[in-house]
Amino acid sequence: MQRIAAALLGKTTIPSVAEQAVLLESVAGDEWWIDVTLPMLELARLRIRGLARFIEKTTRNPIYTDFEDTLGEGVEVVLPRVTPGTNFERFRAKAEAYLREHLDNLALQRLRRNKQLTPEDLTELEQMLVASGGQQVDIAWATEQGGGGLGIFVRSLVGLDRAAAIEAFENYLDGSKFSADQVRFVNLIVDELTRNGVMEPGRLFESPYTDHAPTGPDYFFPDADVEALVDTLHHIKQTALPQDVA
Repeated sequence: MQRIAAALLGKTTIPSVAEQAVLLESVAGDEWWIDVTLPMLELARLRIRGLARFIEKTTRNPIYTDFEDTLGEGVEVVLPRVTPGTNFERFRAKAEAYLREHLDNLALQRLRRNKQLTPEDLTELEQMLVASGGQQVDIAWATEQGGGGLGIFVRSLVGLDRAAAIEAFENYLDGSKFSADQVRFVNLIVDELTRNGVMEPGRLFESPYTDHAPTGPDYFFPDADVEALVDTLHHIKQTALPQDVA
């Protein structure tokens, strides 16, 4: 529970998480557990269980170092082929134009159609960026953008195929099962994925979503459906991260 509470403290931009910030800080610490009672545990369980869905399902173990920095004399170093930051925007524009001219590429098709990316696909995408005029420094910059890797960067340029986005959320676009407000909310997600390729769940609690649902998706959907929407967004992001295919 302490690990869950600590992880949620990094998600306080989400209103429902922010409302429980005081409780989360207490549960994440040690003092709260000294004289904890069953009623206190039950209250914490009820308030936190609905927030756990906002935690990323994959975590990385922290690496700790214990050494002292030593500063020496400053030396000017000339880095070959390193260009000013404004050139990265030019690289992004050139890469987008090149990719849109080659949308029939198999690796790019897999990425746009929400199919699982493989290491071979990633190599093909990198070669396409090089063909667009990118240098190694540009590729490194693209890989670091948003912390998602090269697949995420490329999909942000070309977007997700609208048919693939609709397919991912087809259960929630059935007007016979869901209200017009619910279908409209999900269509906003489809529109954003079509433009940007991926979408963090936290966006559900920002405009334009809160323009229609002031408190986020739970304004229209029960918890189980909100969790399903979040899981779908996580899955769409995961397909842009390369995995070995058995």
